[in-house]
Amino acid sequence: MESTNLPKNFAQAQRSLAGLKIISRLLSHELHAQSAAKAITLSRDEIVEIQTVIDVFIEEASRRPGAHTSAASESPLAVARN
Repeated sequence: MESTNLPKNFAQAQRSLAGLKIISRLLSHELHAQSAAKAITLSRDEIVEIQTVIDVFIEEASRRPGAHTSAASESPLAVARN
């Protein structure tokens, strides 16, 4: 029975990690695009996109069966867009 749940759990984990991969790629792109500067600059839109991906990841992680976080009992996060 556990072997049938493995692919489902793996797919859920892959979907959750996809958001973190997006964040990593966005940050990597900015680091390479601004490689000459010691400090990098992110636009408000880029920060909002990164925050949105993190919020979605947190919501998905808190909804997973067996997740033992206090976030599971909180109301869903509202994502603000400018």
